[in-house]
Amino acid sequence: MSLLTRRTRLARLVLWWESAWPALWPPLGVIGVFLVVAVSGLPLLLPTVLHVLLLVAFAGVLGWAGWRAARMLALPGIAAAERRLERDSGLSHRPIATLGDRPTDDDPVALALWEAHRRRAAERLAKLRLSRPRPGLAKQDPRALRGGLVVALVAALVMAGPEAPERIRRALLPHLGGAALPTTPAVRLEAWVTPPAYTGAAPIFLDAAGGAVSVPAGSRLQVAVSGGTGGVPDLVLDGAATPFRALDRTSFTAETLLNTGARLAVRRDGTELVQWSLTVRADAPPSVAWDQPPARAQRGLAIRLPWRAEDDWGLSGLRVELRLKLRPDAEPVVLDLPLPGGSPRTARGASQPDLSAHPWAGLEVEARLVARDHAGQEGSSEGAFLELPERSFTHPVSQQLVALRKALSVDPSGREPARRELDRIAAAPEAFEDDTGTFLALRSARHRLLRDRRPAAITEVQETLWDVAVALEEGRTDRTARALAQAREALREALEEARRNPENRTDEQRAEVERRIQDLREAIRRHLEALAERLQRENAEAIPYDPQQRLMDQRELDRRTQRMRDAARQDRPEDAQRELAELEEMLRALEEGRNMRAEDRQRQQQRQRGQQQMGAIQDMVQRQAQMLDRGQLRADETERERAQQRRQQQSFTWPPRPQPPQPNAQDQQRQQQAEGQQDARTQRALRRALGELMQQFGDLTGDVPPQLGEADRAMRDSAEALTEGRDSRDAQQRAIRALTEGGRQMARQMQRQFGQSQPGEGEEEDGEGDGMANGQQGGEGQDQAQQQGPGRDPLGRRSREQVGGQDNASDTHVPDEAELLKTRRIQEELRRRGAERERPPAELDYIDRLLRQF
Repeated sequence: MSLLTRRTRLARLVLWWESAWPALWPPLGVIGVFLVVAVSGLPLLLPTVLHVLLLVAFAGVLGWAGWRAARMLALPGIAAAERRLERDSGLSHRPIATLGDRPTDDDPVALALWEAHRRRAAERLAKLRLSRPRPGLAKQDPRALRGGLVVALVAALVMAGPEAPERIRRALLPHLGGAALPTTPAVRLEAWVTPPAYTGAAPIFLDAAGGAVSVPAGSRLQVAVSGGTGGVPDLVLDGAATPFRALDRTSFTAETLLNTGARLAVRRDGTELVQWSLTVRADAPPSVAWDQPPARAQRGLAIRLPWRAEDDWGLSGLRVELRLKLRPDAEPVVLDLPLPGGSPRTARGASQPDLSAHPWAGLEVEARLVARDHAGQEGSSEGAFLELPERSFTHPVSQQLVALRKALSVDPSGREPARRELDRIAAAPEAFEDDTGTFLALRSARHRLLRDRRPAAITEVQETLWDVAVALEEGRTDRTARALAQAREALREALEEARRNPENRTDEQRAEVERRIQDLREAIRRHLEALAERLQRENAEAIPYDPQQRLMDQRELDRRTQRMRDAARQDRPEDAQRELAELEEMLRALEEGRNMRAEDRQRQQQRQRGQQQMGAIQDMVQRQAQMLDRGQLRADETERERAQQRRQQQSFTWPPRPQPPQPNAQDQQRQQQAEGQQDARTQRALRRALGELMQQFGDLTGDVPPQLGEADRAMRDSAEALTEGRDSRDAQQRAIRALTEGGRQMARQMQRQFGQSQPGEGEEEDGEGDGMANGQQGGEGQDQAQQQGPGRDPLGRRSREQVGGQDNASDTHVPDEAELLKTRRIQEELRRRGAERERPPAELDYIDRLLRQF
């Protein structure tokens, strides 16, 4: 078939469509209007006569529109198609007709000329084209009513839903018998499953066509049937039929509890409407386990209980049960552990309860986790043994009471030994400063052990013993202060009496004054010991109380009391009163000074912890640099092997020369991979250590430098690269730079928060470090010099001018602010250069040796 023939046929079709579409649109529009009316249900609401008249009207309009359209549906002729092709192609002089013409004579010249004319016409026909159809419907429907008709038809079909076919059928077939149309709707069936409340799941709607579905155990099935004709439907569950409950004349409902899988069907008048295959999933108990072995927390007296738990529908509670190892039949200690918000299906966490005040503190217990779901099922973990941390007491009586309390926990039947121990403690009241409240509490606990035979009495006695022990440990300062005040008041009264009656002084009065002076001396000694113990307790991690300072205070107090004794013996009560006033002022100043020193030592402890953390950062930088060096060595070795392989491939000699034996390349590759994996493990360990250090520094200062977070990300990238065998040098260099800058930020933050600059840790160069140095020398050094007494430098050493100064290295030169600042700048520059690992190995080794000097 030639191109001209195909294009001619296509042109005839285009012409036919351009005339047929405008002709077909009126009857199609009539049909569309009828469908909109029928689907909307309007014919069902009309009387029969109007319904029939409506159908006749639509039929007449449709016939008239169809008759008009039929006249315009004739297929155009070939000549019209050819004219369309010539017009769309822009061809003049009708070249298609030229191909069909014939010459009238047989003149050779005319035939040759005609043949040339036909060739030119055929060449022009090679450019034939046909434009797209242009029905021109917009001219007949300028308001686009056809679009509105389509929208109305779609809306009517959506609103009618599955009832649309039935409505169209009833609109086409009106009931001509005069009776009302049947109004019984079609059968409608709905079924859904409501899972139990403990699952927290939404209802599951079953397909009305049937099928298979899986539901949790304990779910409730509800089925509703409405419409249709017939009797009451039945709910068939594994062959057992249960009638539906009637709601009205055409609506029924039924429900049942699903505990096992079954075949479910709805049957009506012997006909099965739908059937489902139900699978019931039983609720599994929760599982719980130790994420890590429980142990004592790193800080404080709490225990760390890391756990993980999961349940198919969600956890509702978690607890830990502690049982005493030496007495497993005792009632366990139950602690509720908090869960994340909601009812998580999978959760993990770590709780840190403090049980240092529990009677089992200091004893070994077995810990077991118990998880509970919303259905009430429980799952437990394996038992783990640990020793509960206990508080450390320094008071002798407190230590005895805590030991007695612990013995009653191990053996509650040992009432008689406990009673004898309480009698022994109460018989020596001087051990607890003759405190009446303590004595009464001990006697009360003793009588309760003797007379109260209830098992709960042991617990009550243990609580009493604990309260007394804590009161003795923490309240000794108050008791000794009261005893000291009473001794001073008694001595003041005795001295005042001696001053008022100088002529009536007797040896008994002098002995009474000396006795009260001795009581005051003993009260002062006890009060100083209590102050020292409180200082140690409040600063347990700080440096202990200076025994030399304590000895100096005691000697000064002894001299004061000796002067009072001498004045009393020589009948000089005025001098004794003056010494007593000076002694009271000295005690007041001493107590205030020790309180100030407690704050200073706490600040010093925080600074020391910060210095340790910054030292850990320096160690991390060194370890990271060592890993970078090993990575560089591996890369150099790989490059040398590749260069050697290229040289071997480029040098071909004949005959081939025997090559010296080379080491096994596969063994070297395996060795490099093993080293890379070892470095990956080291990198992960360094990252974990950095995370712990960031947490500790955050607890100390409340903020973490962002550079440490960058170092953590760089370490993660390095560990991933080492694990996968990729080049990790770039990530390790980023980690070194971030660690170095993070150390500088930590030093600045410590300097701002605790008021002491760390030499070499990256202070600001604008003089801030100098100011901190001045503050340190002028503040803490002076306080320390005052604490150590006159004639001592800020380090507590005797000065050169004092006797014995040469024995305490008093000629040691203390660097000034300018030297400290210069040292810090040199150290910063060395660390900056040490982080640039592309420097020569000899220079890097020299820098590392210099840094170790700091």
